[in-house]
Amino acid sequence: MTAVAAELISLVGPPLPLPFDDDGRRWIEYRPHTRPGVSLAALEVPARKAAFRLLATGLSPHAYAQALSIVSLEEVLDRSEGYVRGRHLNDYWVSVFGTPGSADPWTWRFEGHHLSVSMTVAGSEVSPSPVFFGANPARVSYGPHIVSRPLAPEEDVAFALLAALSPTERSLAVFADVPPADILSGTSPVASPLSPGGVSATSLNPAAGALLASLVGVYLDRLPSALADDLSPSLEDLRFAWAGPERPGSPHYYRLQATDLLIEYDNTANGNHAHSVLRRPAADFGSDLLAAHRRAYH
Repeated sequence: MTAVAAELISLVGPPLPLPFDDDGRRWIEYRPHTRPGVSLAALEVPARKAAFRLLATGLSPHAYAQALSIVSLEEVLDRSEGYVRGRHLNDYWVSVFGTPGSADPWTWRFEGHHLSVSMTVAGSEVSPSPVFFGANPARVSYGPHIVSRPLAPEEDVAFALLAALSPTERSLAVFADVPPADILSGTSPVASPLSPGGVSATSLNPAAGALLASLVGVYLDRLPSALADDLSPSLEDLRFAWAGPERPGSPHYYRLQATDLLIEYDNTANGNHAHSVLRRPAADFGSDLLAAHRRAYH
């Protein structure tokens, strides 16, 4: 990760690296806006490849494939909108804040429409959140065949979990008949606990409990195992909540919460436009590493 970031900086030059205390470091923006850093469209091929290699260091192989599918959907969406908004697959931005390999912490981010991955590094430690994946269209079909569905695991395992709940468990999990318009943490740099919490993992029947653990795994497995190993919540601390209809294809929303874990998913605009995020309320943007660094060195 450090070597690839340093290579990227050497290939790009200014404005990278940005100052570590830049206001844009604590940033998650999954809408189509201008961002800090440099656009892939402005990079020569070697630098663009370095940007993608940096993204790959923070994702598992299958999640990297999901991310590249999300990037390519910009061209699909642009066609469906009649090419009026100028969307393109090079409208993704890479940023590095601070100096990779120095004694001080530094951060990198790869971000664009429906994708935002942030990693903060301090020595050999990496704080890997937030990680946002979205998709529009979430599903592209040819007759009965699905030809593109990047976030299939995030949706399928959740519906299987919902179906496995007993009536009592479902009454605790489902908090609204109509889902919210978007994930509730949105683009806020701070993720706060959400209410109601939903049904507790410890009260679930065995089949539902196993599916809940699998759903957490879907999100943690976006990360390489070395980065995900310390993020698994205890079952005593984990809760699941749902809003919206209980049939696939309908607009819906769910979340998973623990003390230092917030997972949100929505597919609400028309049942074919999905947002999902993995966040750590106490550790987003490397808050945990920064606190430890200050204690150790300042």
